[in-house]
Amino acid sequence: MKLLMKSAMVTVLVVGLAVALYAQRVANWGQPAVQHEKAEFSWSRLSYTTAMGGDGYGGFGGGYGGGYGRGWGATWERDYPKADRQFLIALNRLTRIQGRSTEQVVSADSDDIFNYPFVYAVMVHTWTFNDDEAKRIRDYLLKGGFLMVDDFHGTQDWEDFMRGMRQIFPDANKYPVEDLTDKDEIFHVLYDMDDRFQVPGEQYIRSGRTYEKDGYVAKWRGIRDEHGRLVVAICHNMHLGDAWEWADDPEYPEQYASMAFRVGLNYVMYSMTH
Repeated sequence: MKLLMKSAMVTVLVVGLAVALYAQRVANWGQPAVQHEKAEFSWSRLSYTTAMGGDGYGGFGGGYGGGYGRGWGATWERDYPKADRQFLIALNRLTRIQGRSTEQVVSADSDDIFNYPFVYAVMVHTWTFNDDEAKRIRDYLLKGGFLMVDDFHGTQDWEDFMRGMRQIFPDANKYPVEDLTDKDEIFHVLYDMDDRFQVPGEQYIRSGRTYEKDGYVAKWRGIRDEHGRLVVAICHNMHLGDAWEWADDPEYPEQYASMAFRVGLNYVMYSMTH
């Protein structure tokens, strides 16, 4: 009964966003963060150097993807900042965590990353790091940090993502990628999520496809440290950030937005308790 009530609360939140925010499709979500705002949790997005250009919205070419480097239009900014802000609305509404009202961007070339327990990264098939950046992220994760990656699809994206991940963890035997199971604690810290399904991006509204490229099946994967703690949560063949961003659009199905919020909330709760 308690789980059903939690799930119903997520549904109510998503519907509420659709009703209250649909008219604000072009609202100023880029407003600056509130300075010196005290909070238990800060949502942090990873800024990285892009190794290659984006490959088209929906995964079939077309030039909607991000650009090079770290400037405006770089791939790390996909869905930013609206997805981040709407996720924080859910965090503050559906948990007892006091989250800062605006997001924080962190970079692998700064020690500032150590100030934040949770980092979210998108389009990670385009990331690349120099030796110092890779070492800093590795140290961050092994000292208690947590990285969630999202929005990359198919075979080639996976290979490109792993090229960057092996810069961070060169020893594949010590830090292997594993498929997570229904019994993994990360799927039960807040919501019991035995029945997970693929969450598509906004392109689903036009295409009716839940997948992009050849990423037909959602892959829930992770990397653990020597103590068994998940330090990297890998959401492959899904686009949770788009579901958060478009949760206020009546055309985007509520079931996908609700699943995306539940996954993200579980991952944040896990990062703060492990």
